[in-house]
Amino acid sequence: MKEKMELLLNQGKEQILATKTEADLQVVKASLLGKKGSLTELMKELPKLSPEERREMGQAVNRAKNELSELVDAHRENLKLKSVEIPADFDCTVPGTRPHSGGLHPITQMCYDLNDAFRSMGFEIFQGNDITSEFSAFDTLNFPPAHPARESMDTYWLEGHDSGETNKKLCLRPHLTGESVRYMRTHKPPYRFVYPGRVYRNETTDARHERAFFQYEALIVDKNLTFTAGKVMIKSILQKVFGKDVPIRMREGFFPFVEPGFEIDMGCQVCGGKGCSVCKGVGWIEVMPGGTPHPNVLRAAGLDPDEYTGFYVNIGLDRMVMMRSGVDDVRLFHSGDLRFLQQFR
Repeated sequence: MKEKMELLLNQGKEQILATKTEADLQVVKASLLGKKGSLTELMKELPKLSPEERREMGQAVNRAKNELSELVDAHRENLKLKSVEIPADFDCTVPGTRPHSGGLHPITQMCYDLNDAFRSMGFEIFQGNDITSEFSAFDTLNFPPAHPARESMDTYWLEGHDSGETNKKLCLRPHLTGESVRYMRTHKPPYRFVYPGRVYRNETTDARHERAFFQYEALIVDKNLTFTAGKVMIKSILQKVFGKDVPIRMREGFFPFVEPGFEIDMGCQVCGGKGCSVCKGVGWIEVMPGGTPHPNVLRAAGLDPDEYTGFYVNIGLDRMVMMRSGVDDVRLFHSGDLRFLQQFR
């Protein structure tokens, strides 16, 4: 048994010193000193010896066990040191591998840029919920009971909550405008705030339309507010976002929640106003509707329309990014195509 132990000890030392990695060393250690290791199995034979031989061999096995354990620890330290050593042929002048860095989605970046622009003008940032009631989305905004926007062909109604009273019918918000009344009910005038977010429309997708897209609404409500002040605000915001003076035009438009209402077009930045598929050849593209809040909307918010007036715009984030980056298809922003998104990092 003594010869067997000495042979096991010598073989164990060779196996330990032959390992090149810490993982291999751990495997060898387990095969020698583990519960089913060679040395452990040898110790199970000690009861078969006479008392004198058992005492002598027990001490010898313990010495061998300690010797192997110390060798394992020492060799592990050597492996750690070797792993951090610089090879002799290492060339420190060779450029390293550049780590891949992420970046903000272009729509997110546009939202942040607008936040900064509006904050610089004293606006507050407000957030709402993606799920709203028919009362908040339509009733408080002066939509007639039979307005087509209330139908399932335009709005996504939640199954199980698509009937009954208007304050109990729930839908994915088709616009952000309902959040303005909710804000005004919980704050005191005057108001100067913006509220970005995603909205949902049950409509056909094409190069300029998506079922889920982002809006960015801004609202000012105060006494003696002029229409000119709102137009100056729009010009200032576009100049901050695009870094240059952007031509705009205002056309008459109708929306139930504003009176008067208008459509704001900006010169197409994809073609420089010459006409392309994005602007349908006219050189202008609609980027935001707006107007003065309807008296019924102000009443729903608890305000006297004879005392307060306001200015409202709804900025289409997707189209703003299209204009700033020269993108001709809005669907690219939601495609998840990294080849497209990498150019915005």
